[in-house]
Amino acid sequence: MKLKYTGKNVEIGKNLKEKVEKKLSKLDKYFQDDIEGHVNLSDIKNQKIVEVTIFLPGTILRAEENTHDFMDSVDRALDALEKQIRKHKTKLQKRYSKHETIRFDGIQSLEDEKEVAEDDKPKIVRVKKFGLKPMSVEEAILQMELLGHNFFVFLEAEMDIVQVVYKRKDGNYGLIEPEF
Repeated sequence: MKLKYTGKNVEIGKNLKEKVEKKLSKLDKYFQDDIEGHVNLSDIKNQKIVEVTIFLPGTILRAEENTHDFMDSVDRALDALEKQIRKHKTKLQKRYSKHETIRFDGIQSLEDEKEVAEDDKPKIVRVKKFGLKPMSVEEAILQMELLGHNFFVFLEAEMDIVQVVYKRKDGNYGLIEPEF
């Protein structure tokens, strides 16, 4: 796997790069050499954030973890990626069996490990309907905060389109707009 590194508020030295590569080399048993990945290391408010993105043809595997130590964050991201691979083994097998991009002999599915029972599969347990009121982004953020939610769906007043505002982990806000 070929990895590209980006650092934000952190100098990615040779030592740190080698440690991260050594830990992420555990994923090599799943992928061929021509797979590309991107590692983003950030140091924000004493939180060491590691984002690992692996680009497969037609699919992206991504994990983001933050702790007080880069190596702990890398370990957690690695665990999350392996869990994604195991969880989506059958889907990935069907998609990539022709391309020889991913190796499946080392992957055990979650069903084989009895980690996910049939009853534990996610299902829709509630459907909520509400009227969309035209409002500005600032009003939507205020409504979201008043309700104590981490996202809010609204009708943007000027453009007359449905948008979603959400609270990010860093305390800022994000806005999702549809693209036509």
